[in-house]
Amino acid sequence: MELAIFLMASALSIAASILVIIQRNPIASVMYLLTSFVSQVILFIMLNAAFLAMLQIIVYAGAILVLFLFVIMLLNLRREDFGKDIKLRFKPLAIAFAVVLLFETTVAISSSRMLDRVQAQVGPDFGSVQAVGMSLFTKYLYPFELTSILLIVAVLGAVVMAKKRL
Repeated sequence: MELAIFLMASALSIAASILVIIQRNPIASVMYLLTSFVSQVILFIMLNAAFLAMLQIIVYAGAILVLFLFVIMLLNLRREDFGKDIKLRFKPLAIAFAVVLLFETTVAISSSRMLDRVQAQVGPDFGSVQAVGMSLFTKYLYPFELTSILLIVAVLGAVVMAKKRL
């Protein structure tokens, strides 16, 4: 059961990440990015990294996606820039994916036996506040700072692109 959840969450994360890139509609891309983040939260919960899962939801699904939506709104895209309308025939498929995602999340959270086994493989403090802080400010300091610079440059680029259209 755990392997099936892992495979489904991983496949969903990969598929949603690919759809983020190939999607023409920026709002749909943000929604696929949200799907990717939620599936990654399932993987973090399976690793008993509750702190990382909460960070993923709060920082990425909350703050970063809201920032992306503000930038998209700032670009003031016209309807024809979004591509074709989403057909209603995909609505049942979207509902089915949502049900599968909800099922995965419920089983991943409620499965404590799986968490003990995975916890033994990754160490007792994996995903804790102290372990994440030590990793961010020692081993991964440069990638962490480069990521923040990349996000600032992306926002500035979006503002410059929006200014050209005004």
